[in-house]
Amino acid sequence: MFSRYLEILKARHAARLLTGTLVGRLPNATSAIAIVLFVRAEGGSYSLAGVLAAVYGVANAVGQPVLGRLVDLHGQPRVQLPAAVLAAASMAVFAVTGLDPLPVAYLATAGAGLFTPPLEGGLRALWPSVLRRDDQIHTAYAMDAVAQEVMFTVGPLLVSLFVALWSPMAALLALNAIGVLGALSVVLSPPSRAWRSAPREAHWLGALRSGGLLVLLGALFFVGIALGSITVAAAAYADRTGPDGDAVYAVLLAALGFGALVGGGLYGAREWAGAPERRLKGLVAALALGYLPLIAMPAPAPMTLLAALAGVFLAPTIACAFVLVDRHAPRGTVTEAFSWLVTTFTVGSSVGTGIAGPVLESLGTRAGFAVPAVAGTVSLAVLLASRGVLARPRNLGRVAAGSENDPNRTVEPRFSSGDRA
Repeated sequence: MFSRYLEILKARHAARLLTGTLVGRLPNATSAIAIVLFVRAEGGSYSLAGVLAAVYGVANAVGQPVLGRLVDLHGQPRVQLPAAVLAAASMAVFAVTGLDPLPVAYLATAGAGLFTPPLEGGLRALWPSVLRRDDQIHTAYAMDAVAQEVMFTVGPLLVSLFVALWSPMAALLALNAIGVLGALSVVLSPPSRAWRSAPREAHWLGALRSGGLLVLLGALFFVGIALGSITVAAAAYADRTGPDGDAVYAVLLAALGFGALVGGGLYGAREWAGAPERRLKGLVAALALGYLPLIAMPAPAPMTLLAALAGVFLAPTIACAFVLVDRHAPRGTVTEAFSWLVTTFTVGSSVGTGIAGPVLESLGTRAGFAVPAVAGTVSLAVLLASRGVLARPRNLGRVAAGSENDPNRTVEPRFSSGDRA
């Protein structure tokens, strides 16, 4: 059943690009928890730790689309590697200077977030130059979504390991150094060095001038709210279970991640008929419905099962959104468009955590679990209300820029309304 994944990994350069991108993004997956642990080790308060982690996250959200546009304009090596070095250097300044002087800590964490290279968007721009067929590209997007779930599961474990073996400062330095090595592996690869964005129309809005892309970003913003709010609601549920609350919370989050892994794996392992615009509506509807049973808040064992089921449609939703971003991004803005998706999802998740707290305090834990279901429903409403915009992809019938026999050719995928995702 998973032969499609093996077919992709056997393609020349595919395994290197996927691995290098995941390793290069380790700092992004671990910085929030590493910053919190470091600040606490330095004697700072939880409030300060949270603020510095938020500064990193906001700067990252701002920097991704900006750097993505620079990649589209100047190529990957000239942007990705310098950005990775600057991000690691900023985090090194934070690790060495600590919290005194505090303004330096703020500037360093902001710099680390701002210069985080857009490796995620860059990989999705590279897939068409590595894989031969459109259906392989769609499977690669699903594999990408699954790999992200693995990375965000393994990343915090690596932080804990480095802290246990050495110190929080060593964790910050080591993980960012590893991230630079991952970025270096990607930008030195032949596909990355050969890749060039398609010619683009000069416009200050860049990728955001596409109505279809704006619809997708609006829908995924609410999916991000659902994901952020459920993590807070799960913490409140775990606190109600007694002295084993921390373990229950970890198991619930692991179950959500496991469900996403299974769902993404199954989604990418087969071909899907029909337009991905229509399929995304079904996936988002299933995602919203999957959150509803959590409101019942049964005992921890069945709650864990419900959490796993709630996670099943997350990775397929994201994978299908990847395909649609590529279909609706204006020509020559593919890296920027994917970077906007990353930013929107990140901001949505942060908003979700902010919304869930007041809801939990004023209305209780059950209402907290209603937030992700409501957010998923709003996401579906955005897609349904804008179906006319989504029905007009901008990038159908795009022409490959290189020879079909050149494995490093610069290609943008050609889709039709009946293609499989």
